[in-house]
Amino acid sequence: MDRNNNYSALKKSSQAQGIDLFGVADISRIKNEFRLAPKTLQNLDNAVCLGVMLSACALSEIEESPTKLYFHHYRTVNMFLDQAALKLCNFIQKKGYSALAIPASQIVDWEKQTAHLSHKKLGVLAGLGWIGRNNLLVTKQLGSQFRLVTLLTNMPLKTDKPLKEDCGSCSLCVKICPAAAIKHDPAEFDHIKCFEKLKEFQKQRLVDQYICGVCVNICKGRDRSALS
Repeated sequence: MDRNNNYSALKKSSQAQGIDLFGVADISRIKNEFRLAPKTLQNLDNAVCLGVMLSACALSEIEESPTKLYFHHYRTVNMFLDQAALKLCNFIQKKGYSALAIPASQIVDWEKQTAHLSHKKLGVLAGLGWIGRNNLLVTKQLGSQFRLVTLLTNMPLKTDKPLKEDCGSCSLCVKICPAAAIKHDPAEFDHIKCFEKLKEFQKQRLVDQYICGVCVNICKGRDRSALS
């Protein structure tokens, strides 16, 4: 199978599992940034990025802080993504190639709040969207109302190109952020203010994980018909 056919086969398999967003990025030049052993990454030069939309109903409960319902939904979607990535890895391995699924939500450095890799940055490279004012990946179809997972592989695949788009004049997340961490210039996002607010929510026992969801709820996207 060639790169195009492999791409189509993976996308079809992903969609059959309920995946809403699919894209592929070439990571050969950036994989040295990942928190993974070089020998593990040696031949894995493609990243397959998968996304699943979040429930609008679960998000609608969020006003100034996360809710227990959203927290449960957040974890459930992450588990769904991990299972989908595992199944796709098995599909790839049965074709004679190597594949590694990276957890949808696993922190490996709590001090720096970093994972094995950045799903959102790979999502940008895979043509899914852009980094918005809220410091999250934003897509035309879903805004920021989705979760991501990534798998790495040496299967030959055609790759997608980054989009030349941004949030334009929309600043809804700037106005609603409970931490005042979001600025009009995405480069000025205040990571410290954001994390301090997440710790506050956890200390209040609202949720058992560092999540918020306020800016996710307000960032809805503008073209969900493109998912069909």
